[in-house]
Amino acid sequence: MASLRDLDPARDVVMLAEVAAEATYVRHHKKKIAFVFAAMRAFADELAEKGVTVRYIRLDDPLNTGSLGAEIARAVPELKPAELVLTEPGEHRLAAEMESWEAILGIPVEVREDSRFICSHAAFRAWANGRKQLRMEHFYREMRRGAGVLLDGEEPAGGRWNYDSENRKPADADLFMPKPPHFAADARTREVLDLVATRFADHFGDLEPFWFAVTHAQAEEALQHFLANALPSFGDYQDAMLSGEPFLYHSVISMYLNAGLLDARDICRRAEAEYRAGRVSLNNAEGFIRQILGWREFVRGVYWLHGPDYLHENALGATRNLPWFYWSGETDMACLKAAIGQTKREAYAHHIQRLMVTGNFAMLAGVDPHQVHEWYLAVYADAYEWVEAPNTIGMSQFADGGVVGSKPYASSGAYIDRMSDYCDGCVYDVKAKAGPKACPFNYLYWDFLARNRDKLEGNPRMAPMFKTLERMSEERRAEIADDAGKFLEALR
Repeated sequence: MASLRDLDPARDVVMLAEVAAEATYVRHHKKKIAFVFAAMRAFADELAEKGVTVRYIRLDDPLNTGSLGAEIARAVPELKPAELVLTEPGEHRLAAEMESWEAILGIPVEVREDSRFICSHAAFRAWANGRKQLRMEHFYREMRRGAGVLLDGEEPAGGRWNYDSENRKPADADLFMPKPPHFAADARTREVLDLVATRFADHFGDLEPFWFAVTHAQAEEALQHFLANALPSFGDYQDAMLSGEPFLYHSVISMYLNAGLLDARDICRRAEAEYRAGRVSLNNAEGFIRQILGWREFVRGVYWLHGPDYLHENALGATRNLPWFYWSGETDMACLKAAIGQTKREAYAHHIQRLMVTGNFAMLAGVDPHQVHEWYLAVYADAYEWVEAPNTIGMSQFADGGVVGSKPYASSGAYIDRMSDYCDGCVYDVKAKAGPKACPFNYLYWDFLARNRDKLEGNPRMAPMFKTLERMSEERRAEIADDAGKFLEALR
């Protein structure tokens, strides 16, 4: 962590505070709050064992003021520090607040760039400068070159930069799928769980069973398990979805990486080492490394480059309220029920469940993208605004008009049927195109195109879809509009 890089245990005090403001500015999943607080307490104990003086404010401390700024203001008169050193936060909201602290506190405040990322703000700005479009694939290649990852001399390993075309296999239910390690809550974590159960009982999600890693050592065990057991098939099945199999071959380490329990550089080096040792094929190693060295670094760069106004982008003019079933999970659509139910239980869903099920539906239905953004930020244990907002506002909802994605990631029910087994037990018929039993994704897809024709028809990647729409008879287009209108009205 950048703020601790020159820590002097004989002189410095490290302060950590559990505050209500950070747990409630969106109504975070109970499991997410418990994970962050438990990891904070474990880290504080590790520092104390090394002789570091730690000022730790628990949520249930009677003197807890409820916000980071107020807690620091309460500590300064007592500790009389010469300066305050911080690591930059992951959200514009908190970064703006920190800018005022020096004037309020009357002492120097240094906010250091987060060193846990591979691409600095300056490097990303330099890469983006003068480009008409920011495309992750181009950025990713530069990151590979700069980091020296998966290169054979000057060229990409295997002669290609990207093996995504090989990573779209649907999963069969009889595949062996290793479960991520589950960690029993110790007495310290148990105290956190009791606290969260009491203070945040009305928040979304199931608190128990709680099995997340909360220390670096535990997170390291989870990483080792993934590299040995799941990475060999990760890329092959990374887009697949199966009922009752929430994790498949995914790493399930993003919450640990984003909270600082794991290091991105180390993860990429070790994934490459598995390929070099012949234990993992190139498409699997490359697909995983691309998510971290490419996509994760790219969306962080976009977030800080575009500033706080990015959160309110709405290029498609979507205004519908987020349907209540996103919170309740009560819907007849089997795919949404599965993805939301899993999210409620685990505070986790993999990227295709987020992009092509919950995100796809919200975009097709014309849901206000800021409401979608706040839902994703609240419900996932790995969600911090720097990573979640570009993934939602940009990639999922196309609300940024193409900053992150070159086209809307919209699909009918056919994609979900191809990549999952969700449709098998659904009350709707994914093969039916019209009528009350037709899969809503089918007519909503074409209705979405019709509603947004003026905004999307000029997109070259959308041209084939609009040509198909144009070839439809007037009767068919009217049927689509009628089915979509009835369904969307019922969402109210």
